[in-house]
Amino acid sequence: MKILLLCEGPNELAVINLLLEHRLLKFDYSDLLDMRPFHARQLTSPQLIPALNSYADGDIDVIRIGDRLSDKIIIPLWINNIHGISKVCTLSELEILLIISVGLWSDFRKVKSKIQPKVYCKKHIKINKRFYDNSSQFYRDYFSDCMERLIFSIKEYKRLHPKQKKDEGYLADLLK
Repeated sequence: MKILLLCEGPNELAVINLLLEHRLLKFDYSDLLDMRPFHARQLTSPQLIPALNSYADGDIDVIRIGDRLSDKIIIPLWINNIHGISKVCTLSELEILLIISVGLWSDFRKVKSKIQPKVYCKKHIKINKRFYDNSSQFYRDYFSDCMERLIFSIKEYKRLHPKQKKDEGYLADLLK
């Protein structure tokens, strides 16, 4: 059994790779199809075809990580070895982890109806005099020197957002 890990965006991919590199997930690179997570929303993504073809005889569990998971996963007819599909939601956006990590959740809640998390982070989150810029490198730079901060933010997100949709899990559920 292999895990096909689909990350909606490049920032989700960066965070997942950080967690994998530090061995903080319930699985590691060797458990993943093609030994890596993919930046893809659907099984129809062309970049997945070689990996899916190379593992055509084994069962695959799909885990999709993203902030908008309302679209149904399309399973092409030629793929017949999908064992299960799980969704891990980072609603509203991954920037919430940054906001939580600096203790600004209460402040953000006061303005969240007027300002998006990305915009809020650009004004309030910085590392080494560099403000948030919505890049994967920013996530790497921000969390890589303090994985405890990332783990805390992921667990705190779950505590603060206890009402996910019934079929959606949390990043915290993937942690060891």
